[in-house]
Amino acid sequence: MIVVKYSYIRNMEKLTINIPETKSALVKQLLKELGVVFQSPSKKKTASDVRSKLANISVWSDEDVQVFEEGKQVFDKLTPPQR
Repeated sequence: MIVVKYSYIRNMEKLTINIPETKSALVKQLLKELGVVFQSPSKKKTASDVRSKLANISVWSDEDVQVFEEGKQVFDKLTPPQR
């Protein structure tokens, strides 16, 4: 399977083409000569990728969170001006 993009007067369209393996090289060569840009397939995320990102999440102490609680309490006490 080949995924290609081609441009025709500033319009881009994505095509998915099923080509037999025996003809793949020929079709790629022809499309390249026509100015088609091939995109490499995107990497799928694995569980280990997600775990490594989760490991970088910071942990906040109760003292860190207390600042937000105090701010919330002050904000809740505000009253809008009366006309």
